Amino acid sequence: MKRILSISLLLLFNLGQSRAQSEKKIAFGPYIQQMGTKDAAVCWSTLVGSMTVTDPSGKTDTIREYKQHAIYFQGLKPDTKYSYDVLNDGSNEGKGTLTTFPDKIVPFNFVVIGDTRTRNNVHKKIIEQVTKRDPRFIVNSGDLVSNGWSMKNWESFFEINHDFMKNTPYYPVLGNHEKDSPYYYNFFDLPNNERYYYFTVGDALFIVLDSEGHRTSIPAYTTEGNEDAYWEQSGIEYLKKEKEWLEQVLKLNHQAGFVFIFQHQTLYSVKKSRVEESKKVRAFWGDIFSRYGVQVFLNGHDHHYHHAYDKGVHFITSAGGGAPLYDIDAPQPETVNYKKIEHFINVEVKLDEAVLHVIDIDGNEFDTIKVKRRDVK
Repeated sequence: MKRILSISLLLLFNLGQSRAQSEKKIAFGPYIQQMGTKDAAVCWSTLVGSMTVTDPSGKTDTIREYKQHAIYFQGLKPDTKYSYDVLNDGSNEGKGTLTTFPDKIVPFNFVVIGDTRTRNNVHKKIIEQVTKRDPRFIVNSGDLVSNGWSMKNWESFFEINHDFMKNTPYYPVLGNHEKDSPYYYNFFDLPNNERYYYFTVGDALFIVLDSEGHRTSIPAYTTEGNEDAYWEQSGIEYLKKEKEWLEQVLKLNHQAGFVFIFQHQTLYSVKKSRVEESKKVRAFWGDIFSRYGVQVFLNGHDHHYHHAYDKGVHFITSAGGGAPLYDIDAPQPETVNYKKIEHFINVEVKLDEAVLHVIDIDGNEFDTIKVKRRDVK
């Protein structure tokens, strides 16, 4: 049985807000990041100011500024539930719980969602269903918000996820709609270089890739026929370095019983207008996933559910978390199943197999995928 311990943090805030604003000391959070067997991070944001921007028509918009805070815990006990309070002022505002990862190979579950960027009502309902599964953590396969440079988008994101994130670690993937915004890196505290990273839980290895890279805007002087080449080549050296890193991580963790890889762009698209793009992404990665025995590759980007299988790897598009759904008009030879539907995936990692339960917005399971543990030494 997990033990419940209490952590209290005494923090003083001087926010310089009005009386009404100061009644709420925390703007976003608290929420959990960087979970381990003996360590964890708790983050939150406070409002520090605002500015206005007025367009030529006289319309004024207010943009708020936030300050980020983080506390790092060390010396915790594995597989133990802790309560924390970042305010310690008698209120519930700064309270949450965190459960450290196990240091032994034991069953657990986690959840995958994707493309939560618009239709906040759908995003909210998905998170309500996810919360019922009580996952150890969640991975969002990218496009968390519609525009990563819009603070209002992030305000909506944290409002929807507040109750969930204060008790459950949240691992994001960079999508094209994050737009490489500094807000993303300010709000999330992630392993490695934060753009691509990995972590482990029990017998499973989790690798998050960045499919977007350091790409710049196409200059105005670039002619139409050269736009694609400019876009593809602008970040190729970065992606090559990431590929070398991935191979090293897979070699280092060759004894993992389960390997899950996440990135935003799909390798097998069933959306006709994106089939050629997905082939280019697939060609870049080559046979690295099958060669190292990766069992499951999860992505977003195409707003529906799609399951493909090729050379021992399950390629799953899970992007039904809130963005407008896409029609499926180009099933591929590798396609196993597909559906235009809002959904998430609850993954049960057992001792000898992992079971992926694909669940719709109303809590109904409409697909199930079983993956055997790798035979490793």
